This record gives sequence, structure tokens and C-alpha cells, in this order.
Amino acid sequence: MSTVTFEFPQPTPAPTGRLPRVTRLLALAHTIDARIRSGQIRNWAEAARLLGVTRARMTQIAHLLSLSPAIQERVLTLPLATSGPDPVTERALRIALVHTDWPGQEHSWARDRVIRSAAGDR
Repeated sequence: MSTVTFEFPQPTPAPTGRLPRVTRLLALAHTIDARIRSGQIRNWAEAARLLGVTRARMTQIAHLLSLSPAIQERVLTLPLATSGPDPVTERALRIALVHTDWPGQEHSWARDRVIRSAAGDR
């Protein structure tokens, strides 16, 4: 009689680090928007009450949905931050949001990233 041996693949270790704050905020904005569209939440003001933030803060979070799809994709796929400051700040995204057109946003965001790189920031 022969013995059968099963070899199971080793589980891959969980990634270390944390999601950048802007990634979490943009994901939150998409989640709230989906719940408003589905009728689970009436509006952004109700979402603010449920989360315990001011309506002004909720407006800031909602405005992230106005970013160009290309910037949103980059923000949602940022690498995990393992140490130090996040690679992209909410302030940088707000500067891009000054532009209502997507090409203007992308130019502003790219320019801000070049300036931060030259200054030695991430």
C-alpha cells in the first residue's frame, strides 16, 4: 500500500502597510454615492450625520468624485504606505479640483507631483 502526500501551497503573507488616506476617502465617497443612488441613504447630509462629520467635511469628500477618472484610478491603486507620509495628499487633490476640466486637473496634479519630487517629498 502506498502513501499519498498532499502538498498545499503556502499562504501568501498579508501585505504590510496602510492604505493612503486619500485612497480610503475616495473609496468612501464612491460607497456613499452608491448608497445614495440605491436609496439606502437619502443624501450627503444624511451620510454626514451617520458618519459623525460636518456637512462641510462631507462636501469635501463628495468633491473627490469630481476628479478625472485617470486621477481616481491612480489614487485608488496607490501602493500601501509602509512608513512616512502618504505619497499623495488630500491637499494636492483639492488643488487639482480647482480645475473643472479633466485635462486641467491632470496637468495640475502632475505638476504638483513634480514639484513635490523636486523638493524631496514623496
